[in-house]
Amino acid sequence: MGLTADQIRTGMDHVAAQAPALERALARVGYPEPRIRDRGWRTLLRTIVGQQVSVAAAASVWSRLEALLGQGMAPAAVLAASFDDLRACGLSRQKQGYARSLCELVEEGAIDFEALPGDDEAAIELLTRIKGIGRWSAEIYLLFAEGRPDIWPAGDLAVQVGLAKLLDLPERPDERTTRSLADDWRPHRGSVAIFTWHCYNNPAL
Repeated sequence: MGLTADQIRTGMDHVAAQAPALERALARVGYPEPRIRDRGWRTLLRTIVGQQVSVAAAASVWSRLEALLGQGMAPAAVLAASFDDLRACGLSRQKQGYARSLCELVEEGAIDFEALPGDDEAAIELLTRIKGIGRWSAEIYLLFAEGRPDIWPAGDLAVQVGLAKLLDLPERPDERTTRSLADDWRPHRGSVAIFTWHCYNNPAL
């Protein structure tokens, strides 16, 4: 599961004590709600399903997959499904390739979602072996499904925009700058990431 409300509060209190701009923003908008996803390969399969489509469309595809493969679908069931059956569920050829890459790595034991490497960068490197899963998707998984406290998705547009608003920057920082700006907030950057999303479109700021 992701970071709990108490963990986010502790992380933000620690960072706010050394970052006056964040302290002022926290006083105005309050603490963000937790963002939690289930641990396991199905969460990344849902990520693949949801790529470049609306939330409603992704939910429809997922519902059809569950109807085809059962709610407790196993990787082997995805691999055994025919191209046409998966296509009928709404999975394009490209997404089927991504889904099969994920399921094959799980079936082979190359990725154990119950025992990912403890080192964040090592875990990101392993997850990005899955076709269609880039650094951002891996980071979001580790933050929301595993609750790793120091994940900082610096390539996320909303994180960049939120950070520019919080720090009163003249323009949205690029990924490299976004990463460097957060160096002093270790090991609580995950809480700050969730806070930037909380602030992204907040009218109080």
